[in-house]
Amino acid sequence: MNDQSREFFDKAYAKLSEANKELYRPEEDIVSFLVCKNAQFAVENYLKGYLLKNGIDVAPYKTIDTLYKECVRINKRFEKVNLNEFTCQRIESGAKYCNEVPKVSHCFHAANHLDTFLREENVL
Repeated sequence: MNDQSREFFDKAYAKLSEANKELYRPEEDIVSFLVCKNAQFAVENYLKGYLLKNGIDVAPYKTIDTLYKECVRINKRFEKVNLNEFTCQRIESGAKYCNEVPKVSHCFHAANHLDTFLREENVL
């Protein structure tokens, strides 16, 4: 594995861990924005790491959707990863972020599912 892909995987895991830590706080203390953004960064970094590991330049892929579609193009098994409930990437600047714990919990689970998938594929 090249150093650049390892760096993205390490960042992704760190962000996933931060989101997880936040979710384990008492519900009234959870900062939902942190869970949402950390899950988003984890997914983005996992996808970039995967593409770099496969020799693909990630510069042309500006969104999580385009990164994901490229991952599916090179590995059809990525279709098992459901990012449909991961709606954070569709939020435009200035729009409301997920404010409810159940909603951000879905975002975290999507990121965690991607982590699990990459481990099952022996990528991580």
